[in-house]
Amino acid sequence: MTSASSNPADDLPAPGATQDLLLPGAAGEVEVTLAAPRVPARGYAVICHPHPLFGGAMSNKVTYTLASIALKAGFYALRFNFRGVGKSAGTHDEGVGETEDTLLMVDWLRQRMPAGSPLLLAGFSFGGYVSVRAAERARPSLQISVAPPFGGRFAYAERPQRPDCPWLVIHSRDDDVVAYDDTAAALNAYDPPPELVTVDGAGHFFNGRLGDLQSAAGAFIERHLAWP
Repeated sequence: MTSASSNPADDLPAPGATQDLLLPGAAGEVEVTLAAPRVPARGYAVICHPHPLFGGAMSNKVTYTLASIALKAGFYALRFNFRGVGKSAGTHDEGVGETEDTLLMVDWLRQRMPAGSPLLLAGFSFGGYVSVRAAERARPSLQISVAPPFGGRFAYAERPQRPDCPWLVIHSRDDDVVAYDDTAAALNAYDPPPELVTVDGAGHFFNGRLGDLQSAAGAFIERHLAWP
């Protein structure tokens, strides 16, 4: 584990390499894993993990898969642990502090990327809520949400504004944690609604069905963001 260099250019890993970092956050250090694509980078991605009070961490397999999708598409992929998870300081803040830390991660990468580089914001479950909440200020080029809790028993008092970019939501119809029907109804309230890809039989954690995520998210990225 290393801290970020004083020279911004040195903070980005070499092509195909991965770095573990401790970056400054509002509540203390934030544990980060940053991976570089093997091909010349076309952009950068920040991926948010599921609820920390229910075992969520950046090592979650859906979060890891989203990062792998971003890497394959030519993006630097940054995963980080929310407050109180792993080596990240602080305590859970109901999405408010987590949103601020997401924005700090975006800003840290944006300062090290060529001007105008596209940003992909992505998240799973609670991380889907946080990343959409961050989109109003982060201004991503693309947004991907997996099973975001926007309705039913997991709905938050503040419904995030719609990201001002192409937005993909992937959700399993038999999700046993975040009800599909609640999410679909909440998404339909947005104008325009996001693109919704429905998967059958994957549950909440897409056990044995991560290939469905890879196919849907990879196609979405290629459809909306051409290689330079």
